[in-house]
Amino acid sequence: MIVCCGEALIDLIRPTGLAEGFLPLPGGSPFNTAVAIGKLGVPVKYLGKLSTDFFGEILAKRMRDNRIGEELVSRTALNSSLAFVKIEKNKEPQYIFYCENTADLSLKTDELPAKLPADTSCILFGSFAMTIEPIASAIEALILREATRKSADQMDGAPVISFDPNIRPVMIKNRDAYRERFEKWIAASTIAKISMADFEYIYPKMGLEQAMQKILTMGPRLVIGTMGPKGSTALLRRNDGSVLKVSAPSVDLPVVDTIGAGDTFHGAFLAWLELKGKMSRSTLVGLNEAELYNALFFANKAASIVCSRQGAEPPTRREVESLKIPEQKVVEKKTAAKKPEIKAEAKQAAKPAPAKTSAVKPPAVKSAAKPAAKPAAKKTAVKEPAAAKPAAAKKPAAKSQPAKKPAPKKK
Repeated sequence: MIVCCGEALIDLIRPTGLAEGFLPLPGGSPFNTAVAIGKLGVPVKYLGKLSTDFFGEILAKRMRDNRIGEELVSRTALNSSLAFVKIEKNKEPQYIFYCENTADLSLKTDELPAKLPADTSCILFGSFAMTIEPIASAIEALILREATRKSADQMDGAPVISFDPNIRPVMIKNRDAYRERFEKWIAASTIAKISMADFEYIYPKMGLEQAMQKILTMGPRLVIGTMGPKGSTALLRRNDGSVLKVSAPSVDLPVVDTIGAGDTFHGAFLAWLELKGKMSRSTLVGLNEAELYNALFFANKAASIVCSRQGAEPPTRREVESLKIPEQKVVEKKTAAKKPEIKAEAKQAAKPAPAKTSAVKPPAVKSAAKPAAKPAAKKTAVKEPAAAKPAAAKKPAAKSQPAKKPAPKKK
């Protein structure tokens, strides 16, 4: 069972074609992720506070409709948080938040449950709730407490802790102070799911892979970088210190808006782990290349589907599975055994490639999944599965003209 912590608010969205007015829809990154998990048929609970106002009732109904457990929810007379969303084609959604002294963000440390349910296998946290007090300190206390928990009823020890910063720069007053706390939360996490926009904000001078390697050395076992239409990449650190790198393509569907895409990806990835019996610290580090690829592609498909709809409306498990996963050729190679060698690997990648390289044939893809364009391959110590590439349409062969025989010489 997965517990989601963070904001639960109302997104006020102007629907396509509507000149005036806004449509109130349930939102908030951790809340949306809980909905995505529930719709995929995985047990999930939301930990937090909801208002007793009519917006709070909309959120409560959303929980019931999507089988999200309410046992860890308390109600308050404080108003619900509101987020006005501006959507423009080919741009990230822009937000204006009204969240001073509101219900969901009023959670205090002394209001935390003394003990989470015994079947809690994963705790998800993050988003802009981690920039506002008192909820930021309350969730931080919960994460630090549960990250080191050992109990007789859970032989694997502490639950998996998954962090999605979902950074909203408008909510951060001091970038350096936020980065310091961010790295503290990263160190307590098992999984860090971070978008390209988040990386650009937190480590603006680093490329994607360099930033992911930096995060991996801080403590998480799995770092996932999401790249929108370019799919996703993961680095998994095993017990022997080796690192497995895997990438998976996105699915080419018409985009209505991208609200809830990252939340849906995160929820679908965790749901896959739970459905496959991989949601524990010991089994997570043992994922092979094919398993990690399948988890990433499952999450990519779910995110692509939600982008084809208005607002955060995650798909069901049947909808995701109806988009077939392409065949995956498993080629796995380990890096050197120590964490510092990850940096050495990055330096090695910068060297010119030798003249002769062996090409890896991409897996066949069914028409339902069109991956993003494949970037130029880099020579690294860890091979990643080739991005799926649809077969190019064959051009009709040009008819060849018979060669003319030379005229006989006159004698």
